[in-house]
Amino acid sequence: MPDTTAGNDAEEKSAFSHPAVDPDSSAAYGGLPDQVIDFYAPRGPGGPGGPAPVVVVLHGGAWRARYDRRHLSPFASFLTHRGFAVANVEYRRGGPDPEAAGRWPDTFDDVAAALDALPALVRKHLPEADPRRLVLTGHSAGGHLALWAAARHLLPADAPWRTDRPAPLRGVVALAPIADLTVAARLGVCVDAVRQLLGADALFTERQPYADPALLLPTGIATTLVQGRTDATVPQEVAESYADAAARAGEVVGVTLLEDVGHFPLIDPAADACAVVAEEIAQLAW
Repeated sequence: MPDTTAGNDAEEKSAFSHPAVDPDSSAAYGGLPDQVIDFYAPRGPGGPGGPAPVVVVLHGGAWRARYDRRHLSPFASFLTHRGFAVANVEYRRGGPDPEAAGRWPDTFDDVAAALDALPALVRKHLPEADPRRLVLTGHSAGGHLALWAAARHLLPADAPWRTDRPAPLRGVVALAPIADLTVAARLGVCVDAVRQLLGADALFTERQPYADPALLLPTGIATTLVQGRTDATVPQEVAESYADAAARAGEVVGVTLLEDVGHFPLIDPAADACAVVAEEIAQLAW
């Protein structure tokens, strides 16, 4: 098997080389510093006319604090030039330890609260957009959160984030998502970030039904996974396992596999893979 590490390093360097893009406006969905959403108005020609669809973006970074929404702002800007309005969501990640992955239950509290607040905030901050035409996307750990947020109506009855109906989404496009926590934990994805997210081995089994998208199927929401075949960060096996779980639950999940593409080109405006992502979003948005 070829060594993909060097290629993935070069792709990461390219993706992080773009300067951050300031939003048109920002709004809080809670009282804490990380409970904020950045809004980007559409700038390019879109689809068949009418108000622009809204792409809700959840950034990755293994749920660790050192990665925030700013690294995804060039991707958000790229989407605006494809005719989309964009809401780039921040959420609480690791705690005082910079290597800690996620916070339980804070990370999930924030994503649920952000999605619940979003329609009203879109009407206020993106008047040129259609809050009824939402597509949820996320990269890596953000892909996990996007799939999870679309499945809140399937959470256990005692889950504080459970909703009584499916989210009002046109669809989900998950980019190299950490979509199956069992497989990702077995593979040690992102330096064992999954076990850290769920509180290590002692709490993994207890918390997994509340956090694992592969156990929350079928969602009834159109879903596409976009995955690079040479991804050394979140291997293809993770996405395929989620798609297989969906099939067993009676739901078809699209999987777009990109040859000679690793983890980061999916959010890199300079990469051809990013244009593929925009097209997958457009297929659901319009």
